Amino acid sequence: MLHRDRVLIVDDEFIIAQTLCVYVEDLGLTVCGTAASADEAVALAVDQRPFIVLMDMRLQGDRDGVDASQEIHERVGSKVVFITGSREPATLARIEGDHPSAVLFKPISEGQLVAVIRRLLEEDPGA
Repeated sequence: MLHRDRVLIVDDEFIIAQTLCVYVEDLGLTVCGTAASADEAVALAVDQRPFIVLMDMRLQGDRDGVDASQEIHERVGSKVVFITGSREPATLARIEGDHPSAVLFKPISEGQLVAVIRRLLEEDPGA
């Protein structure tokens, strides 16, 4: 079972991860962890079972955000929102191939993130 009040943040840039934490907590949700690599992200998702994962594309290590997202989808079923600075067609094609719940482009505002999170919570009220 997923925990509707939990959000996992995956970004290898500390300042961005901390900013996202503030945005999530301002909504009254719990940040169940932050990860800088795909392996950390998967381990935290399996352990914490967050409803939403905020995922950067570029991560530390050999695997990227799509690699992590695919494994999280298979093992946990969380909704993944990609937050990326890349607009490269090949990168966007990989992201879209994973069927994310949303894609936001950096820099994002708190309002953009809040709107996406609220939409996801409203679309699946029974989760």
